[in-house]
Amino acid sequence: MHGTGNDYIYIDTMRYGIPDPEAASRKWSRPHTGIGSDGLVLIGNSDIADFSMRIFNADGSEARMCGNASRCVGKYLYETGLTCKTSIKLETLSGIRTLNLNISEGKVESVCVDMGKASDIRKTKIGGRFPHEGISLSMGNPHFVIFTDDIDGVDIENEGPAIENDPAFPDRTNVEFAQKMDNGKIRMKVWERGSGITEACGTGACATAVAAACAGMEAGGKACTDPDFLLPESKSVIEMDGGHLTIEITPERHILMTGPAVKVFEGEIEYEI
Repeated sequence: MHGTGNDYIYIDTMRYGIPDPEAASRKWSRPHTGIGSDGLVLIGNSDIADFSMRIFNADGSEARMCGNASRCVGKYLYETGLTCKTSIKLETLSGIRTLNLNISEGKVESVCVDMGKASDIRKTKIGGRFPHEGISLSMGNPHFVIFTDDIDGVDIENEGPAIENDPAFPDRTNVEFAQKMDNGKIRMKVWERGSGITEACGTGACATAVAAACAGMEAGGKACTDPDFLLPESKSVIEMDGGHLTIEITPERHILMTGPAVKVFEGEIEYEI
């Protein structure tokens, strides 16, 4: 399945156990000798929510959260009859996320995910080969958002991995390059930690919307690093290579992400234990 082009392999671990998901993700994510994907997602039971989700990047590292994957999990759960709920609590390493499903003729057309609140928002400068000033923050996983006037001129293939592994980010980071467009939308390209260039990133789109809200407030209000800083209510459309997501910041500072979830195919593959 994919969410705005961010494609993962989904395994229902309530049916099929995966003892070594790190190795499986590395093997199956390869485009020529495997299935080809941005990583592997395991759907399972939960003691504290309706269901659980674990995400493994293409390099085998485990991610804490993926917004695009969570929407696809909601689609799978509903359309396979594992739940009849249209509001699903999903356990992730970043906490419980709420999926609100938009249904049309028995199919999940889109999902609105309550991504919780952004945290650790701060201005950050990095040096090295590609010096930048941007806004770093956490959406349950780390992001560094850089605004540019020429997004098509960004050398993301070289800048992305250099910034991901910059000493300023001891746990590595996702990297978003963003440009505010004349039509009011925000164009974004992403280098995902552990996966490289991807068509889209849900948490990255949320991080970009938050960074845009911070940048818009700093001229006349408190800086986003101020403990009393409150993100303004806003609604942004983030355009990525794989499509667009709508990101809303509520009065309670929750980040709502709405976008599609698409099933591409299903099949069988042998798992060697």
